Amino acid sequence: MGVYYRPPFQKRHTAMANVEVILKEKIKGLGAEADVVKVKRGFARNFLVPQGKAFEASAGNLRHLNHLKAARAEREAKELQEAEKIASKLKKLKLKLTLQTGQGGKAFGSITNMDISKAVLESNAKVELDRHQIQLDKPIKNTGNFEVQVKLHADVTCFLKIAVTAAGGEGAEDSESEE
Repeated sequence: MGVYYRPPFQKRHTAMANVEVILKEKIKGLGAEADVVKVKRGFARNFLVPQGKAFEASAGNLRHLNHLKAARAEREAKELQEAEKIASKLKKLKLKLTLQTGQGGKAFGSITNMDISKAVLESNAKVELDRHQIQLDKPIKNTGNFEVQVKLHADVTCFLKIAVTAAGGEGAEDSESEE
């Protein structure tokens, strides 16, 4: 039997065609308005351009870029101002949360980002926080006073004061009578 020669595998398409587009609005994971980004040709042709989220980066459209940069700067300044306003509200706020405990003061549950977010919304501040903005390393499982960092914007962070008390069981009666 002879040796059969098999030619090396050849790809039909060596690389998927990329195209540059200018974004009209902020798209998570891709960029903000006025960014010139490279995306797959099909993504641009089938999604970004028909949805009105981007347009092709041609010479004429690149001249239109200055208008989009101005709109982006205005939006970012407005977001920063809003974040600073919320930070001033949160600094004044002191939340009181209760932790479910059983006999002997052992905690049943814990206080998580979601609990803190709901408490802020129900408080006088009436601020809606995303749970991802609250920088809590691990859930709170004991009573006491805590300061939790809240990241409202890339440049704005503040601390939220939280007082955790016990509810239920024998330990709750002792802590409530002290206050």
